[in-house]
Amino acid sequence: MTPGAEAPGPRRRGRPARTAATAGPDARTRILESARHEFAERGYDKTSVRGIAKAAGVDAALVHHYFGTKDEVFAAAIELSFEPALVVPAILGSDKDGLGERLARYFIAVWENPASRTPLLAVLRSALTNEAAANVLRGFVLRRLLGRIAEQLDVPDPTFRAELAASHMVGIAMLRYVLRAEPLASAPPEKIIEMVAPTLQRYLTDNSNPDSSPSTDPDGPGKSSPSTDPDGPGKSSPSGD
Repeated sequence: MTPGAEAPGPRRRGRPARTAATAGPDARTRILESARHEFAERGYDKTSVRGIAKAAGVDAALVHHYFGTKDEVFAAAIELSFEPALVVPAILGSDKDGLGERLARYFIAVWENPASRTPLLAVLRSALTNEAAANVLRGFVLRRLLGRIAEQLDVPDPTFRAELAASHMVGIAMLRYVLRAEPLASAPPEKIIEMVAPTLQRYLTDNSNPDSSPSTDPDGPGKSSPSTDPDGPGKSSPSGD
């Protein structure tokens, strides 16, 4: 070291040296795009943080710095397709009217777009066979997307309602885009939206408690069932003499 020169400061643990090629928004974007590609091509099990970093042209430590674990990179790759922070306010709108249609239209549009459909197909397939991938997908759909919507609606059991809506939409995605079940796979998107929107609307905006079930007694509570004695109550059966 040159006499009189200051010693270099300690490097921050877990963060690689920053250069124009490996730091900043461009590097983060490259990592996300590489993650989407790797998950789509290899699936969750065979994708690694090192592989994502190599595809993005960065050090693996930078992937960990921006996103943490592989699960968190996976979640960020899903979020890149859905962009919930941007679309949730638009789905909620100024009132509840049309919420089901707005949600159905948004969800179908994401899957109909080839750029977002390819990584989402990989996500859905991975979730079927890998519990970690299923947990990430479940957490994203319920907390970052549908959970945010349901919590703003001031209705009973918002989490339960969000799960019902999620099950409906994920089921459609599975049958239409993964299994390619007919006639759903070939149905026009507008027809699907038209059929699905009322159900989503009911799930998320109906003020009745979904846990309450009507009485199975046709006469309602507090009423006794009719006597099975054909002569009616208080009458003795005729003597056999």
